[in-house]
Amino acid sequence: MDNPVLVEVTRGTAVESRHRGAVVIMDADGGRVAALGDADWQVFPRSAIKALQALPLVESGAADALDLSEAELALACASHNGEAMHVNAARVMLMKAGTDETALECGSHWPKRMEDVAALHRADASPCPLHNNCSGKHAGFVGLARTLGVDPRGYVEPEHPVQREARAAMEEMSGMSFADMARGTDGCSIPTYAMPLDRLAYAFARLGTGTGLDPVRAEAAQRLYDACTSVPEMVAGTERFCTDVMRAFAGRVFVKTGAEGVFTAAVPELGVGIALKCEDGATRAAETMMAGALAQLLDLSDDEHAVLAPWIAPRLVNWNGIHVGDVRAVAGALDALQA
Repeated sequence: MDNPVLVEVTRGTAVESRHRGAVVIMDADGGRVAALGDADWQVFPRSAIKALQALPLVESGAADALDLSEAELALACASHNGEAMHVNAARVMLMKAGTDETALECGSHWPKRMEDVAALHRADASPCPLHNNCSGKHAGFVGLARTLGVDPRGYVEPEHPVQREARAAMEEMSGMSFADMARGTDGCSIPTYAMPLDRLAYAFARLGTGTGLDPVRAEAAQRLYDACTSVPEMVAGTERFCTDVMRAFAGRVFVKTGAEGVFTAAVPELGVGIALKCEDGATRAAETMMAGALAQLLDLSDDEHAVLAPWIAPRLVNWNGIHVGDVRAVAGALDALQA
């Protein structure tokens, strides 16, 4: 199936670029509520799946044994900017596990924002693994290993006990086996497994509702949902879609971005999960798709609409600050998602 053009980019009054994509909405019983494009498209969820990977950290008792705060649980689900609050929280998570950043196997990269890059330069410092956008997830993996009495070394390998736990949680939540699915290596070195979009959306419907989950897993899912929506600045950071939307919606929705144009969401009040992918991997289009999907599904307050509007149709400006175009959902393209 060819995926439809869902987002277009204008320059002046002309369309300059187009982004194809697929969006799937599933309920927590496994029913397909709505779909645009190929709902069976097997995609790598990348970081959009981190909340599922964090379930063993909570349901095993490791989060309580380590006395992880709500902010630290949110960081375990994060793709963060590498701001000071993120770096410091990841450091504290590792301290609680009795170790430091040398235990992290995610690699290092510069922070996302120039302000934080400049701060490192002023300190004559270089980025370390704590600045990696996945450091919170990895600190959670290390903490889980230490609490289980397992050697953390090699925790990124597919058959390490930590990754086996994460894989089992993802399989159970999505109702599928990864045995015959393509496996790759994510940017932070952990395994990533291809999943059909509808199974990904189903997993997040269950995360947001607890439907069909045993009591321990349902409680863990609720704790992670509450942590991310209560402390959304830890999930992404300043001027980021996930943080801005979850802050504005005050617990109504969970949203999470992943690399290569993937997004997931849980909407408990409707009992649904959303999964989408921009075909060419563009984050700018994936954000517009998710913003547009939420606008179609939910009755928005004025404040919620005001926050979503700039993401539904981001203005493009040149270096002189002149408005030169827009990123926008194709007129009528998302109407089929309307509740």
